[in-house]
Amino acid sequence: QVHLVESGGGLVQAGGSLMLSCIASGSTSSIQRMGWYRQAPGLQRELVATITSGGFAVYADSVKGRFTISRDNTKNMVYLQMNSLKPEDTGVYYCRATVVLRYYWGQGTQVTVSS
Repeated sequence: QVHLVESGGGLVQAGGSLMLSCIASGSTSSIQRMGWYRQAPGLQRELVATITSGGFAVYADSVKGRFTISRDNTKNMVYLQMNSLKPEDTGVYYCRATVVLRYYWGQGTQVTVSS
């Protein structure tokens, strides 16, 4: 079992920055990939960025060049630095951990970008 807790969300003006954090507990040694997903009202949850234990990152086209995902395996944490935020980045951001073929999700943190 893996337990995930996100933090760092909030309200920010367009063009601003936020950094999200996610800490994992439990069977953390078995975590392979970690990532961030988001869900806007009325829309499906979508990939934002993922990162392997070795540091290989993948980004959604919509956030490339603006968001940076990073991971500290010694602290069991994953981060999402979000710069140049846009109103369309608004949503609930969820942390996800992959363990073999099983996914674990955090409870989510709200990000609201005002225009």
